[in-house]
Amino acid sequence: MNSPYSMPVAELPAEARGSFIVRTYSHLALAILLFVGIEVALFQSGIADSLVGAFSSVNWLLVLGGFMLLSWLATFLAQPSVSRPLQYLGLVLYVGLQAVITVPLLDVANQTAPGTIASAAQATLGGFFLLTGVVVVTRKDFSFLRTFLVWGGLFAIGAIICAVLFKFDLGTWFSVAMVLLAGGSILHTTSAVMRDYPENADLAAAIQLFAGVALMFWYVLRLFIGSRR
Repeated sequence: MNSPYSMPVAELPAEARGSFIVRTYSHLALAILLFVGIEVALFQSGIADSLVGAFSSVNWLLVLGGFMLLSWLATFLAQPSVSRPLQYLGLVLYVGLQAVITVPLLDVANQTAPGTIASAAQATLGGFFLLTGVVVVTRKDFSFLRTFLVWGGLFAIGAIICAVLFKFDLGTWFSVAMVLLAGGSILHTTSAVMRDYPENADLAAAIQLFAGVALMFWYVLRLFIGSRR
């Protein structure tokens, strides 16, 4: 007989399924609050200025490479196959990485387009709730988006590498495409939370949801900054 921890959540009793969903979204909410708290602490302490200076003196490809490597480690630590404390460590590490790499964009927003950070945060949360509602109301399986997300992600990485190497701006349409990619990620992950994750994978699911929210926030903010220039 299969353990509940290896069964998709859709096959579990309603009480267990509901508990899993509550834990997942509670961890997501905590991750968002932690992200905000880290950003506030970085900017109020002046550490953000040092980070902006450090990023400006280092090849951005090295920054992205380090971010991807450490993100993989954080995601691995959050898998249900490791101990619970390590899963929480993975979540905190991933949120911290997202907070640090977002500092330069937030600094640009503060300097050139005041007010856009709050507007981008509101638009991102609104989009997240809307997409979550689509999954809950329609009960549609969005697993078919996986291929689109994989190829879209590879294209995005390739485009960013080319932009860094050849020093050109990716422009507004790239940001729009990335917002759509982030929306697809949220749809796909939300559908998986309702159907496919095992009961003990709430932290892994929360990281995937947070990744989609963070990606959407980054490019919504980029669009808002561009509209003010």
